[in-house]
Amino acid sequence: MIYITAIIKAKVEYREEVSKALQHMVTKTREEKACIQYDLHQGQDDENTFIFYEIWKDQEGLDKHNKQPYILAFGELAQEKLQENPQIYLTDKI
Repeated sequence: MIYITAIIKAKVEYREEVSKALQHMVTKTREEKACIQYDLHQGQDDENTFIFYEIWKDQEGLDKHNKQPYILAFGELAQEKLQENPQIYLTDKI
């Protein structure tokens, strides 16, 4: 399995738009066959920070996920509406 934590920081003026796009990604991603877990969290101290915790069945499923239209659309949105590039952490469960 593949474990991912992704940290996304929205610009203040785009927080609501980014939040809606991320929630849409959750809905669509949970329908994917290789998705085991896909949870979205929002910072308590910083509402502009969003954190995904993901578990994927395999690399093939994750690769397919990354090519989905809603993921590609978010990539375009991210160019303008995030404070910085998302931080992606691939981890192993210990």
